[in-house]
Amino acid sequence: MSTPLETLFTTVRSENRAALIAYIPAGFPTQEGCKKVIQAFVDGGVDAIEIGFPYSDPVMDGPTIQAAADQALSQGTGAKEVFEALKHATDLGVPAVVMTYWNPIEKYGADKFAQSIVDNGGSGVITPDLTIEESAAWTAAVARSEINSIYVVAPSTKDARLASVTDHCSGFVYAASLMGVTGTRTSVSSGAPDLVARIRKSTDTAVAVGLGVSTREQAKGVAAYADGVIVGSAFINKLMEAKDEASGLIAVRELTEQLAQGVREGR
Repeated sequence: MSTPLETLFTTVRSENRAALIAYIPAGFPTQEGCKKVIQAFVDGGVDAIEIGFPYSDPVMDGPTIQAAADQALSQGTGAKEVFEALKHATDLGVPAVVMTYWNPIEKYGADKFAQSIVDNGGSGVITPDLTIEESAAWTAAVARSEINSIYVVAPSTKDARLASVTDHCSGFVYAASLMGVTGTRTSVSSGAPDLVARIRKSTDTAVAVGLGVSTREQAKGVAAYADGVIVGSAFINKLMEAKDEASGLIAVRELTEQLAQGVREGR
């Protein structure tokens, strides 16, 4: 049985375009505010949503997402709030996944976590710090719950390693366009097209590019060669820079609209 995420990528491929995937940490800017951001994503035309599980020791997150996660954690955001945000997104009819480091899954219990994804309408989980060698418990939980297991690869990943990682991926492969941590950039890494081309040699699974996209032009550029364009820090910056919640939500919706146009202009 296909997940909503897999169905989405079948659809966008038939439309010869890329999908726009928006990221927001659960509980940011507040518990209720996060739900309003999700609504703004949907109103702006997003294709899928990533709900971040705020974590105190993130290895992949840049300062923007770290600050947002810290704010969410200070308000008591945990698994319950993550799954509430996930359900809010899926209730709006949008495919949604959770992005989390391994530690929260391990604490919660792999089988219980995977089942909670299912119970709240989610399609899968992105695990940026989980290695294939240490993934046996998670792979088994994913198989039992029939959700997507999404791993992250980088330009430094060797070809043999790429084949091994992508073999464990479903839904999409997360291609980190730059070495290092998340954040908006003036340009997206020139290594991203090469990385995507290398991934395509080892799998037919969709490939989504993240780390750095913040403008319509960048979205258009990435959409020329990727199946999905992931945007996170740019949205958080809009919320942090806004004078109040209402203006922040307007800015998020407007940026979503621009990016949604960009992913449709890439081909």
